Amino acid sequence: MELIFRDDSYLRECSATVLSADPGGVRLDRTVFYPMGGGQPGDAGRLLWNGGETTIADTHKGERHDDVTHLPAEGAALPAVGAEVRAVLDWERRHRLMRMHTALHLLCSLVPGDVTGGQIGDGKSRLDFNIAGDQIDKEALQASLNAIVAADHAVRTRWISEEELAQTPELVRTVSVKPPNGAGRVRMVEIAGVDLQPCGGTHVRSTAEIGGLRIGKVENKGRQNRRINVHLDN
Repeated sequence: MELIFRDDSYLRECSATVLSADPGGVRLDRTVFYPMGGGQPGDAGRLLWNGGETTIADTHKGERHDDVTHLPAEGAALPAVGAEVRAVLDWERRHRLMRMHTALHLLCSLVPGDVTGGQIGDGKSRLDFNIAGDQIDKEALQASLNAIVAADHAVRTRWISEEELAQTPELVRTVSVKPPNGAGRVRMVEIAGVDLQPCGGTHVRSTAEIGGLRIGKVENKGRQNRRINVHLDN
């Protein structure tokens, strides 16, 4: 399956051929839909074909790293195997997730300690860090986040080999989510002058596109575990 979102997160729709379809999911030969993973929810949207359409409520990974299953809403019509369809994203939701995911990379660059967990939402997200609570100054952290946003750093993706990543293990900040192995290469997300780490998610092209950010609660989740909540301000 061709995973178009890996190379172009801004493509809102694509044409595709149906490989299989049943109430448990629709598989296509190519897709712009991101499947749930790495803390980022799966995309929602629609599949359109001659004479019909179906609502896609969620998107999950299949058995292989390059396989995606589009989950139809309950009772939705299904396209026929072999049919040509248009896969159309719920773009407004996707774009909010892109902004939030990139914002969490900025947060990761500012807070010391390993990331022990996280969750991305379309207006509120969180990261858990293996640090003591007295290391976090909410007001200073919020100011630093918004300063990076305003500086309009470019955000790019590139690929390195699994061997290169193995030689630079410090690039992996997340303890709970490891980069996928077995494909021979690993996708890197680079925020120019700010952050570089493996990531398969969707991101905006520049930090200015994120917009204003607000630090919410800083929660105690253990002796050395602090949860930092981040909100989009608009």
